[in-house]
Amino acid sequence: MNGQPLVRIDGLTIDFHTEDGRVRAVENLSFDIPKGGTVGLVGESGSGKSVTAMTLMRLIPTPPGEISAGTIDFDGQDLLKLSESQMRRIRGKRIGMIFQEPMTSLNPVYRIGEQVAEVLRQHEGLSRRAARDRTLELLTQVGLPRPKQLIDSYPHQLSGGQKQRVMIAQAMSCEPDLLIADEPTTALDVTIQKQVLDLMGELQAKYGMSLLFITHDLGVIAEVASQVVVMYRSHKVEEGPTEALFQRAEHPYTRGLIACRPALDRNPRRLLTVADFMTAEGERLEVPADRLLPQVKRSEEDLARDAVLMEVRDLHTHYPVTGGLFGKVVDHVRAVDGVSLTIRRGQTYGLVGESGCGKTTLGRSLLRLAEPTRGQVLFDGEDVTAADEANLRRLRKRMQIIFQDPYSSLNPRMTVADILLEALKEVNPRASRAEHRDNASALLEKVDLSPSHLGRYPHEFSGGQRQRIGIARALAVNPEFLVCDESVSALDVSVQAQILNLLLDLQAEFGLTYLFISHDLSVVNFISDYVGVMNQGKLVEYGTAEQIYTDPQQDYTKKLLAAIPKGL
Repeated sequence: MNGQPLVRIDGLTIDFHTEDGRVRAVENLSFDIPKGGTVGLVGESGSGKSVTAMTLMRLIPTPPGEISAGTIDFDGQDLLKLSESQMRRIRGKRIGMIFQEPMTSLNPVYRIGEQVAEVLRQHEGLSRRAARDRTLELLTQVGLPRPKQLIDSYPHQLSGGQKQRVMIAQAMSCEPDLLIADEPTTALDVTIQKQVLDLMGELQAKYGMSLLFITHDLGVIAEVASQVVVMYRSHKVEEGPTEALFQRAEHPYTRGLIACRPALDRNPRRLLTVADFMTAEGERLEVPADRLLPQVKRSEEDLARDAVLMEVRDLHTHYPVTGGLFGKVVDHVRAVDGVSLTIRRGQTYGLVGESGCGKTTLGRSLLRLAEPTRGQVLFDGEDVTAADEANLRRLRKRMQIIFQDPYSSLNPRMTVADILLEALKEVNPRASRAEHRDNASALLEKVDLSPSHLGRYPHEFSGGQRQRIGIARALAVNPEFLVCDESVSALDVSVQAQILNLLLDLQAEFGLTYLFISHDLSVVNFISDYVGVMNQGKLVEYGTAEQIYTDPQQDYTKKLLAAIPKGL
């Protein structure tokens, strides 16, 4: 990098002291952040990238954390040698940070305007009125709709994209020299993601600030960063200019991260993962030729020959909006507003759209986890919407759901064995506990987990492993139809590829039918036979995956496709 950098990290080593001993989170890390430039810090969960960012802000609790070695030079001063009072004058003022999850970073009991204004009063010495006026300017600048109304809203009253904009306004309020963005777009749909990335680019150009952009998605990094640092298991394994790294990646881990992201134009039959490029010990592997065979989609004529499993006719799911002193119903939210579709046996119907478009409500309505207002859902000829409690319970053994967040959908007080046995007893209540346990072991093996994990609790697993447990639980009742509700959206790209491959393998083995709900159009394109596009509760376009992605008819669909990061 040319010129004197704003930040120079040299030999940084960070440890955490746990009950099991010392854990090294970052080891001998060195890289620069140039003035006015953008550096992408990439790697999977546990690689050490977020710990590095928190250390830059001096937000690592000590103990249990310990900065064992290294320096962080920020504009001529070592941040690691500053007192806490000196650091407070820099943190927020000269270094701003956008945290990964705005819902947990914003205080739920304070209005958003108060939280942004607090930074201005603390660092700029503004009066309460001046701070509020400046906050209103910032909320307008970050593109928040109706800022005069939303300034007095609480975090829970805003969408995910709106909360992220508030975090950007707060981080930018004092016009910092360095902005750290820690996974700022991970849980956002593609259009909101593009808006956030464009906004950060505009603000960076306006204020001439440096940017450290942290993510596991190399497609996003290609859009924003000029330099990339790749971390794997606490170490930096590769660094270089973005274009050169994408075209000539040297380390097998980097090559794996680039390859495992689904593409819009051409994909292998099964997505590649990091394990195809290197062993767990880091030894380089050659990818077998059969893993590179291209995916071949079935023709529309061939797909039409499959029998219909589910038919949805003019489905509506509305939620009342109450107001006034006595809670009178004043309006309705039309979450699902007249949707009709057909899902054929053994196929995957992908459902895409922005947050709030109604796709999750539609998926839940099919299983009557959300009660439809009117319309009809026919499953294998039976009317789900008219089923009484006993028949609905019977039907739900044939229809299951994999939730977006496996951690909140798995009981933290139950072991994996208890979670699976609860479902297995529904299918075969007369079987012995030993038989149930054997079946639970077989289920774990089916989703590539060890039977030795049966005695563990959900918190002892990674996100990808918890999602596999959620899939095993859904499979326990031998279903024919699975609703996959954003089931890979929060996972690292390599783990995401593993889960998508697993879903395809299970579909091939058991003849499963999927409704695959996601805001990630690249993922939906890879796994789906048919794709439906939802907007404001309505199904605005549908067709085969190839038709939707190569010849979209609606402007809304074209907008979604245009927002996908193209990479290099």
